[in-house]
Amino acid sequence: MLALRLTRVAQPAVHLRRLAVAAASAATGFLLLSALGHAMSHQDPAASTLRLTWCTAPLATTVYFAVAVARTDPGTKPRPGLSAIGLGPARLMITSALTTALATTVGSLLALVTFLHLRGDLTGVPFDGAATEYLAAEQPLPLPATLTLLSLVPATASLSTALALRPKDPRRPPQHGAPRKYGRFGAYGLAAARETFGAYGRFGRQTAGSRAGGAARVGADGTPPAPGSATAPPAATPDAAPADVHEPDPHLEPPAPREAPRGLPWGITVLAAGLTVEAYASRTADPTSPGLLAGWALTALGLALAAPGLTHLCGRLLQSAHPGALRLLAGRVLMEESARIGRPLGIVCAVASAAYTTALVHDTEVQPLGSLTDLGALVVVGCTAATLLTAAVEAKQARADTTAALLRLGAPAAMLRSAAALRAGALLALFGPLTLIVAELAALPMAAG
Repeated sequence: MLALRLTRVAQPAVHLRRLAVAAASAATGFLLLSALGHAMSHQDPAASTLRLTWCTAPLATTVYFAVAVARTDPGTKPRPGLSAIGLGPARLMITSALTTALATTVGSLLALVTFLHLRGDLTGVPFDGAATEYLAAEQPLPLPATLTLLSLVPATASLSTALALRPKDPRRPPQHGAPRKYGRFGAYGLAAARETFGAYGRFGRQTAGSRAGGAARVGADGTPPAPGSATAPPAATPDAAPADVHEPDPHLEPPAPREAPRGLPWGITVLAAGLTVEAYASRTADPTSPGLLAGWALTALGLALAAPGLTHLCGRLLQSAHPGALRLLAGRVLMEESARIGRPLGIVCAVASAAYTTALVHDTEVQPLGSLTDLGALVVVGCTAATLLTAAVEAKQARADTTAALLRLGAPAAMLRSAAALRAGALLALFGPLTLIVAELAALPMAAG
């Protein structure tokens, strides 16, 4: 009920993103059902298995898009006071998973209705039977297989959302090389907090030793001792440090800047492996072999792993050579958001390189899904582009407080827009040539063969 209520009272932009998830789920479910219909109408298990295997690409991009939409849902964001009414991080995570399951289930039901309508099971065969060659219209539809295929998108999307939004441990692990603090009986993290720097001067706090010393220095009648007596405090010297001044608290030091993502070497390695697998698979007679799909999957994974590090490097390059306020702001934002927008940007780069490779090798007819290949390509391209736009919305929401603070300090809105344009131009200048290079390397063995 809570998921339905949050879905009903959401903003129009949130409803639009959920409808996009439902549409992607409907298209992916229809592709899965068409693979089932092809297996029923053609006595070729190898071809049917290959067609079903190629459906994993739109399935993966649909799930990735659903998780990105769930992360930007403002209705399931942790807010102060929600834990008091039973809406803690775990409950909000479950609500996000249920909301995602609801949107994807609606899409799967729409796919089932469309599939049954094209088969002629509802109101007769439409389009004069032109769409029945891969739907097995003359055979009864097996219910267990249909329900299994239709439940793939909702189950995978809701589980992935729950894993992505699971509550994190608020206690930060100790930094590398920093000494561990142990409390009583060796319990980690239970040591008493140190007194903060300047607490005596601000709040008049005194330690037990200072209070005991003060009681010893004051006489029994409440009068302070005379100077030079045994109980009189020593005279302060210019070189002497104050006795009540404590060392600065390390917890008050500003946090260290975000480290660069460490996936760049692994991303380059996986990318090279993916290009190698693509080159080997492209020399076979079948251009729709599973090896080509595996190569594209490894290439996409490598670019997704390397893109956050490349985005961080792009932000660092923007701040080089005596930057001004504009380049400094654009570079810092890119470095801070490298992990958030890097992975979707890498997936978009992989999809664009695959499309450009197919365009370069125009004499090769690659139809892994038959007549529905264009629908599968549309799902993959649309979901990856929508995921990148959703990640940009999430990044904008994350830096809303910083943007408001800059505007309060007098930063012109034109400078913020110029910084956003500069970030987009820098990313395009880096990932555009990278996409072309990956596409050329992937198309080189195909053209040679």
